[in-house]
Amino acid sequence: MLENKTKTQRMVITALFGALTCVATLLIRIPSPTGGYANLGDTLVLLSAFLLGGWNGVAAAGIGSMMADFFGGYLHYMPATLLIKALMAATASVLYQVVRRGEKRRSLQGALVGGVAAEFLMVMGYYLFALIFLKKGAAAALTIIGNAAQGAIGIVGATALLIALQKSNIVD
Repeated sequence: MLENKTKTQRMVITALFGALTCVATLLIRIPSPTGGYANLGDTLVLLSAFLLGGWNGVAAAGIGSMMADFFGGYLHYMPATLLIKALMAATASVLYQVVRRGEKRRSLQGALVGGVAAEFLMVMGYYLFALIFLKKGAAAALTIIGNAAQGAIGIVGATALLIALQKSNIVD
C-alpha cells in the first residue's frame, strides 16, 4: 500500500492508521475483572500490519494502542501496550508477507497465520505483564480468556476488512 507513496504520504497514512487504532480501541470497551478491557483495537493493529507493513505498521499499531491507554486512563499499561502491540504488528506483517509471497489469492492464509501468531503474543504479553509487573499472581491467568476472545475478534475483523478492501480495489 505504501510502495509508491512519498515520505510525507507514508507518514500521513501511518498517522491515520494510528488514530484509527486509537479510536477503535476506545470505541467499545468491555471492562475485565483483572483491570484491563476488551476492545476492537486489534482489528486495526492487524490491518495496519497487513496493509502498511514494516515500521509504518509497527508505529501505527504501537503508538495508536498506547494512546488509547493514555486517553482511556490506563496509564500503567502504556509501556506494555506499546511494546506488545508493536511486536504484534511486526510479527503479523512478516508472516503475512512470507505466506502471501506476492500472491493476492493467498492473502487470507497470510492474514490468518500472521493474525494467530500476533494474537498469541498479545495474550502471552499481557499475561506476563499482569503476572510480573502488576503482581496479580494466579489471577493473571484470568487475562488469558478475555485477551484470547479479543484476539479472535481482531483476527476475524482484520481479515474481513482486508478481503473487502482488496475486492473493492482500494488496496492492492
